[in-house]
Amino acid sequence: MSFKRHIPNIVTLLNLFSGCIAVIFAVNGDFIAAAIFVFLGIFFDFFDGLLARKLNVQSPLGIQLDSLADLVTSGVVPGIIMFKLIADATNSPDLGVNAESWNTVFHWEQLKLPVLPLIGLLITLASAYRLAKFNIDEDQQTYFKGLPVPANTLVILSLPLILEYQNSDLMNSIIYNQWFLIGLTLLSCYLLNSNIKLFALKFKNWGFKDNAIRYIFLIISVVLLIVLQFAAIPLVIAFYVLLSLVSRSKI
Repeated sequence: MSFKRHIPNIVTLLNLFSGCIAVIFAVNGDFIAAAIFVFLGIFFDFFDGLLARKLNVQSPLGIQLDSLADLVTSGVVPGIIMFKLIADATNSPDLGVNAESWNTVFHWEQLKLPVLPLIGLLITLASAYRLAKFNIDEDQQTYFKGLPVPANTLVILSLPLILEYQNSDLMNSIIYNQWFLIGLTLLSCYLLNSNIKLFALKFKNWGFKDNAIRYIFLIISVVLLIVLQFAAIPLVIAFYVLLSLVSRSKI
């Protein structure tokens, strides 16, 4: 049995390992460290499929393993982060929210389970459903149907990064608004499992004519990231969806 057939799966397991570490940091409220390991996991996620194609060792096992790893790195972690952000928002004294009314509905002996923040975990459920659908959908070879799970994860991860590194009163007030967070959660769940066709960043050749939509997206994304830093991430994903809708005849 050739060792090379195991190389992509090893890389996939590195994605899962990174995701597990990110979960630990996210649970402990260290969102920056969690983001670093999620980014590392997404990096491994990109290369496992590429290696499988280059080595010609694609397999049903690899497909299933990839989705299981993605569920942790790009499903569980953003769900936990959204849970904690909503919990922080509903406990903020500046928002006029009665934390007791939200956070002590489930109270048994030493167990206190905040209720409203549980909405954030819908991201994890929607991600799992999206990944399961992807595995049995044979149409999504040259395009995506619904927002890819890693792309949605980047949007959620951008929120604590914006809070930490950009420190804008306007952006902070938006991110710490519980209704914004709940709305974003529900929008994420919809986009993950929608039937919207989104172009994939797969280049069959390097010609501009055949890849105009991809080059336009990449150029504008780089400009936005340079100018707006982490605040650009939600805009980049929104632009990705909008550009796909406008150019759907070419996808």
